[in-house]
Amino acid sequence: MTMFVKPLPTTHVLYLHGFRSSPQSTKARQVAAVMAAKFPHITWWCPQLPPSPQAAAALIAQGTAHWPAQSMAVIGSSLGGFYATWLATQRACKAVLLNPAIHPARDLAKYIGDQTAWHDPAERFYFAPEFVDELRTLEVGPLPYPERAWALIAKGDEVLDWREMTARYPDSTQVVIEGGDHAISNFETYLPLVLAFLDLQAAP
Repeated sequence: MTMFVKPLPTTHVLYLHGFRSSPQSTKARQVAAVMAAKFPHITWWCPQLPPSPQAAAALIAQGTAHWPAQSMAVIGSSLGGFYATWLATQRACKAVLLNPAIHPARDLAKYIGDQTAWHDPAERFYFAPEFVDELRTLEVGPLPYPERAWALIAKGDEVLDWREMTARYPDSTQVVIEGGDHAISNFETYLPLVLAFLDLQAAP
């Protein structure tokens, strides 16, 4: 287990999108715009994740291998929230979880087969049966430092059960939205809270 070090102001931010999503998602673009406008000195990375969870985890691990754990943060939406939880367990870094997937191996088993990307229906990919097993291998227990996680959960999520989400992070700060939806369509309302949790400092 990574030795806990008191967190420093965030210097590196990773954004992980959800299933069938991409860096072109509304939330990803909103965060990217704020990072570019107000925090250009902070390292920002929002990769396109491959369909294979094993490959996605390898990409995330390789891309952040040299990032300082005590000053890096990850934002994850839906399936990206599942990956963010895995990464936070590995690195003890800050994590912002946006309607995070809790049991993706269970929930995505019904999506085995050909899929289309949300933001480009012309883009297709195959969700293979072995990907469900790969998701199981990425399942982790309670976060070692739950105070370093912040969750935004919508009761109106039409895809995931908000009760499972709140129960998964009992010792982390949670903002539970009455109503709302899976995409968190009014995310810009909560973006200031996300930025405050990340403790981003203006350029010197």
